[in-house]
Amino acid sequence: MRIIPVASGKGGVGKSLISANLGVAFAQAGQRVVLADLDLGASNLHLVIGQHSPTTGIGTFLNDTRSDFNAVIAETDVRGLRFIPGDTEIPGTANLKSSQLKALVKRLLDLANDTDILILDLGAGTHQSILDFFLLSGQGIVVSAPAVTAVLNAYVFLKNTVFRLMYLIFTKGTNAYTYLEKTRKDRSGTHKLYIPKMLPEIQSIDPASYEKFMSRMNTFRPRLILNMIDDPKDANVAMKIRRSCEEYLDLKIEHLGVTYRDSIQDTALSSRLPVILYKPQSILAQGIYRIADKILQSDPDKFMPDAQEIDQSFQEAGLEAEADFENKMEYVEDLLHSGVLSQGDLIETVKSQQLELSKIRKENNFLKLKLSRAMAQGFKP
Repeated sequence: MRIIPVASGKGGVGKSLISANLGVAFAQAGQRVVLADLDLGASNLHLVIGQHSPTTGIGTFLNDTRSDFNAVIAETDVRGLRFIPGDTEIPGTANLKSSQLKALVKRLLDLANDTDILILDLGAGTHQSILDFFLLSGQGIVVSAPAVTAVLNAYVFLKNTVFRLMYLIFTKGTNAYTYLEKTRKDRSGTHKLYIPKMLPEIQSIDPASYEKFMSRMNTFRPRLILNMIDDPKDANVAMKIRRSCEEYLDLKIEHLGVTYRDSIQDTALSSRLPVILYKPQSILAQGIYRIADKILQSDPDKFMPDAQEIDQSFQEAGLEAEADFENKMEYVEDLLHSGVLSQGDLIETVKSQQLELSKIRKENNFLKLKLSRAMAQGFKP
């Protein structure tokens, strides 16, 4: 069973949209798919796939972990796609006990007998349980938007995931654990978040722990999806995440591709249909199909793409962004000529995009100010 956790550093970047529509695309390709809503406390994935408000969900199981887990798995209108609802009655993942988390993970892994792909739609943020769910697979997906805050939070999510992996491997009592704790608490430490400089020291003081960590890191290759872009130039921000991961985390990531912001998603949501069912020929739907094909064609047992393959994934994403933009402009022209879209509609669309860009610029300027202040105080990334 291929496990695909889908995460984001912050909310509002379209993580659930990606999860739900990928689930449909995989099922349409003949895969047996289970889509699990693990955004506990803020579960709304059922709205994206058009399911009625669930009467039972993961919360039902967590209240009695000895109960039948199959009772919370629902069929959907899409052949081959099953759904595990979350539970808005649970205040949040922070309230999950260790025993509940272990019981849930066990039941999810037990689905392997009749499931080809398990998609885990995780909550936003970096809570420990979210990181643990993400680490169930070496090929999880991080979704980001091109906004500065979203890009920064995507990197922070990956940083916290790597450090969570360290704490899982460096057990208490080992020299590596002692070093990690000292580094974490020493706010003036020069190696605080600079893993490439930390690793040689860990190798020196605790070779056994170092080998275990590197062995696990060699199977950890998260992948990126850049969602809600408006212009081909937006795709360039993916390189910022890549460079930061390689420089500060010694982590290589692959790029699965981009999807454009499309108001058709709002219409699909109000119609209670995934966008690839509501309008499969839309630019957004085609982008999701393209990403689904890449995942299905990839080798689930190959965790270490070479440098050339990683470079190629980012180059392809840039070309796809340009091609989709051209198709998007042709589509707008067709709507104008057909009379479906008036000039007034187009003007309103441009105005709304200008407001969004103005908001992003303000966020950018605010973060630049914070960064300059932090650097002035001697902050080291």
